[in-house]
Amino acid sequence: MGLLVEGKWRDEWYDTEAHGGKFVRETAGFRNWVTVDGEAGPSGEGGFKAEAGRYHLYIAWPCPWCHRVLLYWKLFGLEEAVSVSAVDPLMLEHGWTFGRSGEDRLDPLYGSEYSHQLYTRAVPEYTGRATVPILWDKQRETIVNNESSEIMRMLAEAFKKWAKHEHDFLPGSSRAEIDETNDRVYETVNNGVYKAGFATTQDAYEENFNALFDTLDWLDARLGERRYLSGDAITEADWRLFPTLVRFDAVYFGHFKCNLRRIEDYPNLSGYLRDLHQQPGVAETVRIEETKLHYYGSHRTINPTGIVPRGPVLDFSRPHDRESSNAG
Repeated sequence: MGLLVEGKWRDEWYDTEAHGGKFVRETAGFRNWVTVDGEAGPSGEGGFKAEAGRYHLYIAWPCPWCHRVLLYWKLFGLEEAVSVSAVDPLMLEHGWTFGRSGEDRLDPLYGSEYSHQLYTRAVPEYTGRATVPILWDKQRETIVNNESSEIMRMLAEAFKKWAKHEHDFLPGSSRAEIDETNDRVYETVNNGVYKAGFATTQDAYEENFNALFDTLDWLDARLGERRYLSGDAITEADWRLFPTLVRFDAVYFGHFKCNLRRIEDYPNLSGYLRDLHQQPGVAETVRIEETKLHYYGSHRTINPTGIVPRGPVLDFSRPHDRESSNAG
């Protein structure tokens, strides 16, 4: 995994001992916003004006944080406005790498070997994790933002002029409920699977394990009363949950020991997952085999042999039956 310390790379895993065996995710280091007029957004500085062809997204196909960004890029049809490239699936002693798994994984802008070189290109003395996604400004040659939830909203709002498809995933009437749902889902599900999987004490693991399944039970009950998390229309809350759900049975259930129940075992969550997967363009953003390779092959503290399991068999194309009255 590793991190940068004053611009120098160190191959260091997370220091859970400093937090009583708990995994604590680092806050994103770049929080600028692309806006329609180039003025500052909710955080950071200004000067990043929305322009077609100016920005590039670096993503990793297996990464759920990248996946939520990729979903918006695909759903809004921003292929011609914002370019995208992917890193290699394995993340080992040098972090995310480029070009080792094929020419389609090269850095198209600078020919970098590692993602951390993009961070030091932006800030030579940078300290922190060199994570993806990265929203890169080709004009100023710097990172705009590496916080996935904020990049989602930029793609939805700042790039409307170039979007091929129109969506309102953040309706004003539901925004408070969406934000509240996002907060709980992030803490206990999106990040919760990591907090369980990366825990190094039994107490830390069980605390986050229990919180995860409390929320999955709550979500399943909620989806028994409505088709989507905020009613009869898909919102941002659904797309922020989806990347975790679609990885759950293949990775988090076994690799992260989140094994009380599979998503397939939930009557409402399982159909809901298939419903979202079957939305136009979504299946193209899901690569389960590459996702398994990343998790089981990269996390040597959890899976020292690097062996990738052959199963499970997943079929997201089955009927989801979410149009019925009991699902909204």
